Parts: sequence; C-alpha cells; structure tokens
Amino acid sequence: MIIVLRVLFTAILASMLWVTSWASLQCPLFGVPRSVATHPWFIATLFDAYWGFVTFYVWVFFRQTSWVARIAWFLAVLSLGNIAMSSYCLAALVKTPAGGKLSTVLTDRQAGPGWLGIVLAAAGVAVTLAAAHFPR
Repeated sequence: MIIVLRVLFTAILASMLWVTSWASLQCPLFGVPRSVATHPWFIATLFDAYWGFVTFYVWVFFRQTSWVARIAWFLAVLSLGNIAMSSYCLAALVKTPAGGKLSTVLTDRQAGPGWLGIVLAAAGVAVTLAAAHFPR
C-alpha cells in the first residue's frame, strides 16, 4: 500500500507542477476575467478546494507538534494547494518502509520545525505576492 501511495502522490505532484507551469505560461495568476471570477461555479469550486485544503490541514496540524511547522504548512497548503499536500504526503511516505503500516503514516506525530513546510510556505507566499504585484 505504501508503494501505491508513493506512486499516487508522485503523479499528483508531477501533474500539478506541469499544469501550474503550463497555466502560468498562458496567463497571469490573477488574470482571470471578471466574468469567470464572478461565475457561481467558479466561486463554488474555490470554496470546495479551500475547504478541502483546510480538511487536509487538520490532519497536518495533528501530526506536527511544532507551531513553526504548523504555521508553515498552513501557509504552504493555502498558497500551493495540492502541490504542498502531495509533497507532505510523499515526505511522510518516504520515511515509511515499503512494507510499513499505513496507520503509522496517518498517526505518527512529527517534531521539529518542518523544513519542507517552511521552504514550500516561503515559495508559495513569494509566488503569490509576485503574481499580485508583477502581473504580465
């Protein structure tokens, strides 16, 4: 099961990096036309995505014992979405032996600052701020 999950989250991360890069080359992050941004289904999809991010973050909050890691992962998940979420899952799965138990991945607590979360949070915030201040 651990190997299957590693493959799944690698595929999610790779596809999200690809589609995000592709979309970035097509138009600016905040270049969504008003007609799209105000469309009810666009708004519903954003609500759905961000409530999903918060739901995932509840698990991250439980696992991480450091407030630095908790805050960093919160920023990473909200700014990078599934890129951060799949990275978090892969980081947890890499620490688990291939024949390990999934319950270990789900319930083991993680001490320390969470360097991956800090790096991803910084990248996500930087990209978001750059996109907001320097549109193409």
